Amino acid sequence: MPGRLLIALALICPLMAHAQTWPARQVRYIVPFTPGGGSDVAARAIAVRLSEMWGQQVVVDNRPGAATILGTDLAAKAPPDGYTLLMGSSSYAINPHLKKKLPYETLKDHMPVTQAASQPYLLVTHPSLPARNVREFLALARAKPGSLNYGSAGTGSGGHLAVEHFGLASKTVMVHVPYRGGAPALTDLIAGQLQFLFPTMLSVAPHTKTGRLRTLAISSARRAAALPDIPTIAESGLPGFEATSWNGIMVPAGVPAAIVAKIHRDAAQILRSAEMREKFAADGAEPVGNTPDEFTQLIRRELEKWGRVTQAAGLKPE
Repeated sequence: MPGRLLIALALICPLMAHAQTWPARQVRYIVPFTPGGGSDVAARAIAVRLSEMWGQQVVVDNRPGAATILGTDLAAKAPPDGYTLLMGSSSYAINPHLKKKLPYETLKDHMPVTQAASQPYLLVTHPSLPARNVREFLALARAKPGSLNYGSAGTGSGGHLAVEHFGLASKTVMVHVPYRGGAPALTDLIAGQLQFLFPTMLSVAPHTKTGRLRTLAISSARRAAALPDIPTIAESGLPGFEATSWNGIMVPAGVPAAIVAKIHRDAAQILRSAEMREKFAADGAEPVGNTPDEFTQLIRRELEKWGRVTQAAGLKPE
């Protein structure tokens, strides 16, 4: 027994020593989106605080493309030494159902560390639509199936699948108009070319305040602190409905457990701070900071949900 104990200690001690000296240089934080979006804003806020805690610069590296696949693959192929972080997102659980072959294996080539934030979608309509709540909206959709059209940032985007989920739950048929990004879809909704969208709060808040758009409901399981007067879709006639946009820190598979534990501990501390809660709330998001296992279970549930939705909606992998 003593001999086995010595062998175990000989294996563990170098890993512990490595974790104690980590990070000894700059850390790259890959964000598979263009600058300015919700995941990018969250990543930059986290990176600033991690840099302060670690005494090493954490640099956000924006790598958009192919519905987040390019940046996600870059992280999967990075050395598993803790010097590469990835801002995973809802797309991580959607892409396996829409792409015939990914260049990485989902939940095998990446290790979830902690969920950073959760952000609900809003059911937002053009003011000309004669619906003041979800029940009236669904009455319109059922009276004339296919008469309501909506935009999204593209086929397979979170906003698109959230509406597909909404349509399946409510047994309604609505027409999808994919755009090359959320901004042009929002522009057409304001202009009255579309009837509704399922955007996140950050992008539409200025327009709902001015009355150019009308918010009927929120897609999260409970009301948002930033919009306490807006009911959830679940309480508006579709019990159990929930669809959220989320993001979180992931690392390449194989990063030493002691380093993963340190990243988790420090990131969770940041995310649970009053400063972050206030900062995220301004963008309509809620910081999380859960455990690696809890984050992994969320991703598994999301994989199962979006698998059902894409299949029921007849969306075929490309």
